[in-house]
Amino acid sequence: MVGLAGLSADSVRVAARSPEPDRGTPGRRRRRLREAALSAGMLAPAVVVYTVMTVVPVVVALYLSLTDWNGFSSADFVGLANYARLFDDPDTTRAAVVTVIVALFGSVGMLGLGLVYALQLKERNWANSFFRTLAYYPHVISSLILGFLWSAILGTNGAINNTLADLGLGPVGFLFDENLAVITLVGVIVWAGFGFNVVLFVAGLQTVPRELVEAAQIDGASRRQINRRIVIPMIAPVVTVAMVLNLVGLIKVYDIVVSLTDGGPAGATETIAYVILTRSFAGTDVGFATAQAVGLMVASAALSVVVTALRNRQDRAAAS
Repeated sequence: MVGLAGLSADSVRVAARSPEPDRGTPGRRRRRLREAALSAGMLAPAVVVYTVMTVVPVVVALYLSLTDWNGFSSADFVGLANYARLFDDPDTTRAAVVTVIVALFGSVGMLGLGLVYALQLKERNWANSFFRTLAYYPHVISSLILGFLWSAILGTNGAINNTLADLGLGPVGFLFDENLAVITLVGVIVWAGFGFNVVLFVAGLQTVPRELVEAAQIDGASRRQINRRIVIPMIAPVVTVAMVLNLVGLIKVYDIVVSLTDGGPAGATETIAYVILTRSFAGTDVGFATAQAVGLMVASAALSVVVTALRNRQDRAAAS
């Protein structure tokens, strides 16, 4: 009895020294406060950088879009006058149409060409790796350089028109015919950007179970049927990501426009981003150009949300 009594007393003392499981104890609260402070300290640099690099410029842009600032003198508040001008300005309307054409056809072209290219190069071997690299190579070169390169090839005195002149054929207005210049711009953009889509699609194709494809082949499905009914639906999320990236990237394209056509002929290839650039710096109409930039930002965000929502809706319909 004495031993058991002593053991019981020891157990009581050990239990008294052990940590309290109750979360409300002061020690527990201090430990949780230290962990929260540590987490906040680790997140603070990222929050500061994001605030300085993104939030502050957006807030400043929203303010400038409500002024008539020319970049030098003081800015007077004009309310929503700049946004009202967006609907009355012919240059903005024309640039918006060109931007939609470039974004729509450029995105479709990059997606289609990239998907076809990736389906042909999905197997892993040295030849496919070479052609994947070849497709991706234009994407790593500056768009300004690509524009100057194609301008030298397709310009009035470019390589192709000089060759046609030697053959006694008339020049082709790749860059000086208004309609053909837009088509040329879209073609160069597709050529420069489809390699990025190839990389995304090849990565997506590697996730398609080989057993599923082999089972379809045993059942007699053709390659086209396998791609249409199995492969492409399984990489649909990758296609959605590529589509959003293409659209958002092409909505704000301006660099290749500057070097390839400089907005010509007669403004036929001016995009919204190009007009913002010329209005803000050369035109000293910073307030209105900022309103255009805010409109472009809102359009990009809305387009991303719409494309993602449509994709999710199709996924839910396919799953049901």
